[in-house]
Amino acid sequence: MNIQLKLLDKNSADIKKMKQLYITAFPANERAPFFLLKSKAKKDNIDFLGIYNNGKWAGFFYIVSLHDLSYVFYFAVDSEQRGMGIGSEAIKALIARYSANRLFLAIEEVVETAPNYEERVKRKDFYMKNGFEPLGKKLIEGEVTYDVLGVNGTVSPEEYDKLIESFSGKLLKKIFTMKIVE
Repeated sequence: MNIQLKLLDKNSADIKKMKQLYITAFPANERAPFFLLKSKAKKDNIDFLGIYNNGKWAGFFYIVSLHDLSYVFYFAVDSEQRGMGIGSEAIKALIARYSANRLFLAIEEVVETAPNYEERVKRKDFYMKNGFEPLGKKLIEGEVTYDVLGVNGTVSPEEYDKLIESFSGKLLKKIFTMKIVE
């Protein structure tokens, strides 16, 4: 296995595959409009990364950064290539690429009453097996609560607010409720 992460833009050949994976991998209430992701990817602090295994497209990361803080907004591996170790190798490559940064992500809150509780536990175990640790924080986006995991340090609510504002701008930030709580 040879995993590479490549910067993509809206004209990349694999963008249609990414859009389809994005739609199937994330519930509608957890997705930003794809056209918004594509247009925001032009910004210097946003990396739309294709995951390639031996040169073949396998998935993507969408990363928003501000100073030494990087947020894994989205990560997905193509459904036909899951269970082959690609996700773990991609996470290792991502951590190496952002080794100077505090890297964090949000997963659906792991609560026993969730209808997909086992899936949530497996997802958390996957990230922890690959170097992420619980940061003891919650991320609230609209009606959804997430657990925050990270490597290389933590993120404060104020830092998260600034990072989201750098992504969305002041107007969109006011429309969407997104905050980290201790």
